[in-house]
Amino acid sequence: MSTAQMPAGREPASTRPRVDAGKLWAGGIATAVVAALVALVGVLVCRWLFNVPLLSPKSDGAYGDVHTTTMVLVAAGAALLATGLAHLLLLGTPRPMTFFGWIIGLATVLAVLLPFSTSAPLDAKIATAAVDLVLGICIGSLISGVASRSVRIRPPGGSAYMSSDPVPPERLYGEPSYRQPRYDEAGYREPGYGEPRYDEPR
Repeated sequence: MSTAQMPAGREPASTRPRVDAGKLWAGGIATAVVAALVALVGVLVCRWLFNVPLLSPKSDGAYGDVHTTTMVLVAAGAALLATGLAHLLLLGTPRPMTFFGWIIGLATVLAVLLPFSTSAPLDAKIATAAVDLVLGICIGSLISGVASRSVRIRPPGGSAYMSSDPVPPERLYGEPSYRQPRYDEAGYREPGYGEPRYDEPR
């Protein structure tokens, strides 16, 4: 059955995107390391540079206590969770990065608002919200970039290529069309006319 004869809404198996799980999860692990470092640096900057008692009293020093370690681990876990979410969306939804952006955006807003529901000092609430905002932006942008480069597309009749590769001729040109025959004064058809050609690239 040809592509034109297939029911609407169905896509040939050969044209469905394939996720390169190895590349996606390697990027996810790298993002987890970056997120953990962002959380650690955020805590150190708030406590040491701005003297804000983030997560624990000032008497606990620049690093704080076990709550700092917990925040670092939670940041890394959130990056891995976002990677799993991106993988799931890539496998089963249309426009997966649109859904991913909305989910991460709303989760970041929730993380920013959550500190203000606690009984911590106002400066600590603002500092925690700022660190959460940076973490959300960091995780969302990095995982989106990794996911968009981990999709393998196989065009009909063509070999698979990564979404970050140059656009292949099968996608750059349209369907074959025909030029109207043209004849010279002697009645001979001019070369190239009446033969199939490809539309100009858009």
